[in-house]
Amino acid sequence: MKLPAHSSFPYKGVFLPEYRLYMLFTASLPVSRKAHRIAVGALFFLQGLCFSSWGSRIPTIQQKLHLSETQLGAVLFALPVGLMLSLPFTGWLTSKIGSRKVVTIALLLYSVTLVLIGMSQSILHLSLVLFLFGFASNMANISVNTQAVGVESLYKKSIMASFHGLWSLAGFVGAAIGTFMIGAEVEPLQHFSLIMAVVMAGVAIAYQYAFPKDAAVPADQPLFVKPDKSLMGLGLIAFCSLICEGAMFDWSGVYFQKVVGAEKAWVAAGYTAFMSTMALTRFIADWLTSKLGLKRVLQLSGTLTTVGLAISVTFPSLVTAILGFLLVGAGVSAVVPLVYGVAGKTKTMAPSMALAAVSTIGFAGFLVGPPLIGLLAGISSLRLSFATIALMGVSVVILSGRIKTEEG
Repeated sequence: MKLPAHSSFPYKGVFLPEYRLYMLFTASLPVSRKAHRIAVGALFFLQGLCFSSWGSRIPTIQQKLHLSETQLGAVLFALPVGLMLSLPFTGWLTSKIGSRKVVTIALLLYSVTLVLIGMSQSILHLSLVLFLFGFASNMANISVNTQAVGVESLYKKSIMASFHGLWSLAGFVGAAIGTFMIGAEVEPLQHFSLIMAVVMAGVAIAYQYAFPKDAAVPADQPLFVKPDKSLMGLGLIAFCSLICEGAMFDWSGVYFQKVVGAEKAWVAAGYTAFMSTMALTRFIADWLTSKLGLKRVLQLSGTLTTVGLAISVTFPSLVTAILGFLLVGAGVSAVVPLVYGVAGKTKTMAPSMALAAVSTIGFAGFLVGPPLIGLLAGISSLRLSFATIALMGVSVVILSGRIKTEEG
């Protein structure tokens, strides 16, 4: 049997079985929630791969441009400046054109900017590119978390922490690739070009399976929106946790060197312990949340952070300090993902705008933590400054008891 002449099928004179075969391969089939989850997870991984690739080559770039520690510190400040300035813009843009488009643009820009970092020949050039790198980083962060909120709505349970676990996993992969590239004496430009190719290919594949449409937002959504009381509370929880996280990122090695008195081979042991449990715990945090509830998990997180820092300060030997840092990593792991998940479900504004608001407050803690450690260490001691940071874990416990959730 042949198709009628008026058929919209583009090839005339073919038989019905061929038509059915054509329709089988060209029909627009619905994407399953599992495909959405895999695609968004891949986007988180690609974002983490970009960031860790840059981090792994900072010493190489410092040596290449002959930067002192002071000069490097000043140059690195361009990254958080770009990140902070992008926060309100990214939330507004995502609410206008959708997170799928923004995360695609952001990750492509992120990878291209990574290559531009490898091409940097001067302090000015590197500073400008790092500003763009920070801007693209936060565009990717807000939009990919908005994607995760959308996918989480399909599952009707907490899955946000597992996405952040993939970001942490990418940190290990990026660091391992960076170590190999340094050992093989591969220049950052070639290294970053390879990462860019991987990211671009990954984005091209993931785009068609990404979450298609965000929650509806008002047509007159303004660029700046004042967060309500509940979002302020979530932002403060993130702020306290990220103070601890930022301190661990920047000062763990110094703490092990000067307070613990670790031998050179063990100076990075605290950082490794912290990163390991932070990554691993993120893969079980969603399960724990389904069993214990959001508030209890957040309070447990704050407790682990406090106890871990207390152990490290009270008993600053190699074994006990590693144990303490393991607990801190587990403690901070779930806080930001779970807070983002709650913020993205707010009914008062677009998910992207809510995430931007909470991120702005939270990331301020990430910026404040490291210099606060240095200031307190200068006034008293590094050991006492870590004890003071432990109070942030206590604050997470207290603030978490006041948040409003569906569970009461």
